[in-house]
Amino acid sequence: MASSPTVLMRLVASAYSIAQKAGTIVRRVIAEGDLGIVEKTCATDLQTKADRLAQMSICSSLARKFPKLTIIGEEDLPFEEVDQELIEDGQWEEILQQPCPSQYSAIKEEDLVVWVDPLDGTKEYTEGLLDNVTVLIGIAYEGKAIAGVINQPYYNYQNNEKQKLREHRNEAKAGPDAVLGRTIWGVLGLGAFGFQLKEVPAGKHIITTTRSHNNKLVTDCVTAMNPDDVLRVGGAGNKIIQLIEGKASAYVFASPGCKKWDTCAPEVILHAVGGKLTDIHGNALQYNKEVKHMNSAGVLATLRNYDYYASRVPESVKNALVP
Repeated sequence: MASSPTVLMRLVASAYSIAQKAGTIVRRVIAEGDLGIVEKTCATDLQTKADRLAQMSICSSLARKFPKLTIIGEEDLPFEEVDQELIEDGQWEEILQQPCPSQYSAIKEEDLVVWVDPLDGTKEYTEGLLDNVTVLIGIAYEGKAIAGVINQPYYNYQNNEKQKLREHRNEAKAGPDAVLGRTIWGVLGLGAFGFQLKEVPAGKHIITTTRSHNNKLVTDCVTAMNPDDVLRVGGAGNKIIQLIEGKASAYVFASPGCKKWDTCAPEVILHAVGGKLTDIHGNALQYNKEVKHMNSAGVLATLRNYDYYASRVPESVKNALVP
């Protein structure tokens, strides 16, 4: 008889279903038309009704099933009774059937820290740049990101809009590609799933960087990479997906604006397929529960050729960003 799933695999299987539920909430809020936008610290640091509801859904669903977990969410929300309709108690069966990497098989619930970004790319969400938006649930053990789930609520958004148009005109429907939304997941030592891995053509240097938090340090660092092209988009989750799908070769963010909940889940997906994510100095990011939330020394991530990009970070940038 097969042994029962480990704590880690049960948690990942739950996080998958919970992230899908959060993605549904994100879509529902925009469909209802009232985003409930509030400014947190400045005009580019926003929170919407979708951020609040998705976080309540994720954190409450996880806490009910795994009461000994440490859960750290982006949004600072008052404690309140959560509506039952926000609770997701399902588990993704395919994940439960996967073997847990042996180094994680004895992990206990209380050993794990979960970092939650209920809506990564909020500014883009409010501006209708919906393909930038992700839901991020990252799982860390002994300070290291080891498992993660990324839901893209609007994956295939463009195809989906075309399908609606065809249906409106009573034309032939688009194929299964037009399903809206997808969920990517990964565990170190097992792999990453839910997408097709692609690489940028050899010799091409395409940099993905911030769209709304640009400054001189970011510009100097990107320029030093001698890029063939620069993609300015929202969301850390979205940028890592660009790396694994062959749209960009490096994610460069020479600024302290990014937080642990932005990088934990995406880092796992990238590392599980052989990529690398560090701060600008080349240090691994730490995810233990006592760590400060800000990634003060920025982010440098690549699928391949990490050393090329790391070697081009200007000393002036390194000196300005203290870990």
